[in-house]
Amino acid sequence: MQCCSSCGANMTESIDLSTDPNGAWEILKDRLTVDIVEPLPATTPISEDKVRFVCVSDTHVKTDDMTHPMPDGDVLLHSGDFTYTGSLSEAEKFNNWLGTLPYKHKVVIAGNHEIILDEDSCMKPRPAEEVITNATYLQDSSTTVYGFKIYGSPWTPEYHVMAFNLTRGEPLRNKWKKIPRDVDILMTHGPPLGYGDLTWRGDRAGCVDLMQMLQTKIKPKYHIYGHIHEGYGMTTNGRTNFINASTCDRFYKPVNAPLVFDLPLPSGVSKSTAELG
Repeated sequence: MQCCSSCGANMTESIDLSTDPNGAWEILKDRLTVDIVEPLPATTPISEDKVRFVCVSDTHVKTDDMTHPMPDGDVLLHSGDFTYTGSLSEAEKFNNWLGTLPYKHKVVIAGNHEIILDEDSCMKPRPAEEVITNATYLQDSSTTVYGFKIYGSPWTPEYHVMAFNLTRGEPLRNKWKKIPRDVDILMTHGPPLGYGDLTWRGDRAGCVDLMQMLQTKIKPKYHIYGHIHEGYGMTTNGRTNFINASTCDRFYKPVNAPLVFDLPLPSGVSKSTAELG
């Protein structure tokens, strides 16, 4: 992020805050709209003219121990970290769990724990289509559900030696440039700066460049992610609703409820005729 003038900051072009999320936040926090959103109650009746999306993330092989049941819905969105050690057996267990869920459509991305799916961090990676057979797996790619374009990307700023990690700055910017302008629902594993990214240490861990992209170039209706467990909840900038759907808290206990939202069906689309595209 060379210059944040588009975000309202008075900065020179020689300043690059992409690698300094705390510094970027101090400059931008009074210029960004970050409002808390009360989640839709999961027990709200599902309407035939709306699509119910159910959001979870960071389940970390704890699906059998979740303290809240999976609510009714039409589409499941899982934003990564379904394993803990990144092993094939954990990924297969997750895939089996997906197979027990009744949602008509299920969309999954990887997170920084999914070593088995990352060819750059695993000596013997497995193709995602062989591991995740009970859902649509997205990796810098999109699918269409009920007329809504969903784009998924697993990348997060580098942290220790984990999967799908990239250096802050240009490597991540190049990934975010792939996000289509007409995306309705964006799924990433990690948050953008300022929206559900505050760690228990008081640091901002979100991606500065992803935030800038969402402020200036792409305007999804919803952005779903996890990664920062303590950032669980919903916020908005008045245009995009941000959902940190981390199921596990910072102690890796699966105590956070799935979050849901509804979108009215596009004109000419019905639940009985819409297919995954």
